[in-house]
Amino acid sequence: MAPPSAPRTGAAGDGEAAAVRPPRPRPEKKKRNPRGNDARTRRGGRALPLLIGGIAVLAVASTSGGVYAALTTDKAGPAGSGGPQEAAPPSVAPGDPVNVANGGQVAPLRRVVPPDVLAVGTASIPAAKIRQIAKLGRVKDVTAVAGGAVQLQGRQVNAFAVDPSVFRSWTPPGTAKKTELWEALAGNRFVVSPAAAEQLQLTRGYQYPVVARTMPKLTMGGSGPLGLPGIDMLVSTKSGGAMGLVPNVAVLVNAPGVSPATVVKAVSKVLGHGTSVLNLHESKYQTPADGNRPGSYLDLYKQAATSCQGLSWTVLAAIGQVESDHGRNAGRSSAGALGPMQFLPSTWKAYGVDGDRDGKADIMNPYDAIPGAAKYLCANGAGKGGKQLYRAVWHYNHADWYVQKVLNLAKAYATRYR
Repeated sequence: MAPPSAPRTGAAGDGEAAAVRPPRPRPEKKKRNPRGNDARTRRGGRALPLLIGGIAVLAVASTSGGVYAALTTDKAGPAGSGGPQEAAPPSVAPGDPVNVANGGQVAPLRRVVPPDVLAVGTASIPAAKIRQIAKLGRVKDVTAVAGGAVQLQGRQVNAFAVDPSVFRSWTPPGTAKKTELWEALAGNRFVVSPAAAEQLQLTRGYQYPVVARTMPKLTMGGSGPLGLPGIDMLVSTKSGGAMGLVPNVAVLVNAPGVSPATVVKAVSKVLGHGTSVLNLHESKYQTPADGNRPGSYLDLYKQAATSCQGLSWTVLAAIGQVESDHGRNAGRSSAGALGPMQFLPSTWKAYGVDGDRDGKADIMNPYDAIPGAAKYLCANGAGKGGKQLYRAVWHYNHADWYVQKVLNLAKAYATRYR
C-alpha cells in the first residue's frame, strides 16, 4: 500500500510483526501456491539525473542551452547503459490479471511497489552504490531511472526515462492499472502528470518539441498521477537515450516495515554529499492522486474502512498484507482466489464493489477489491469488534492461525500509524 513502511509478510526481519509470522499452512478455502523469493527480487534499473534544486514542480525554464547540457549526457545512448538492469516482474501463480491486456507491448500489472524514498543525484549514480542500497536491511525493491530537466512548451519539466513494464508498478494504483498509458509510453509517446497537462495545455495525440540534448517531436500519450514530487513527465528509455537524459540519476527505494526516515539516513550515507534523498511519506509530498481519490494502498484501506462503522482500516491493511503483500502477489491462487484481496470469484459476485465508479467491479483493481473486502467483513459483523471481528476474519479464511496473524498485524499497524 503505499503503506509507508508497513509491516509485511515474508521472511523474519521483513517487518515489525516478524515474530507473529508462522509458515502459512494451506487452508481448505484458499490453498496458495508458494511465492518463493521471486516476489522479493531486488531490482536494479535505469537511473535519472535530476533536477532543479532537488525537485521543483514545473519550474520556469531557462532559455540557455547550457542548463540542458548540464542535465543531459554528451552522448545519446540507451538510458541507463552501464548501470544495473531492470529485471522483469517476478512470476506469480497462473492466472493473469483481468484488468490489463495480454500479448501487447507492456507486461501485465502483477504487483504494486510503493516507493518510500527517492534519491536524485547531479550525475549518474554508480551501479555499485545502487547495489549497496539494494543490500540495506529491510530494503525490498530498488529501481534506478534515467532523467533530467527538459523544456516543454517553454517550461522546464523534470522527466524520467523508464521501462513501462517495470516502472508502472512504482506509480499509484490508479495510474499503474491504466494500461493505455503504459502502452503509449512503450510506443515512444510521453506521459505527464495531470498538473503538467493542465498548466502546459497539452492535448493527447498532439506532437510537441521536447528540448534536451536533442530536440525530438514527441506525441503526448496521456496523463496520470505519477506519485513523485516534482516529476511531471515520463518518456521511454529509447526516447530518453536519444534525448541524452542522464542514466542512473535517480533511485527509488521500497523498504516496508522500517521508518522511511531511517531509510533516508541509510541511503544518504551510501550516496554521500550532492544527492537529494527524499522521504516520500512527508506530508509536503503527499498529494491526492485524483482530487479526493486515494493515491496509495494506505489511503485505500483508510477510505474503505469508513464504509463499515466500527471497522479499523488496520484490519484491511493486515488482510491485504497477508493475502497479496499489498498487491505484489495478486495472481490466481491454487484455489482460484484472485486480486490484491484474494477473493474467490464466487464470493466476488456477491460482494464485489465498483469503488472507482468506472462501471465495473474488477476483482484485480485495488480501488474495487479493498472496498469489497470491507463490505464482506462488515456483512460478517467486523464492525462490532471483539468476537464478531474474530468471526468475520475467520470467514475470510477459515483458520484460527490466519485470524491471529491478521489481528496481530493490525495491532502492529495501529502502533506504527497512531
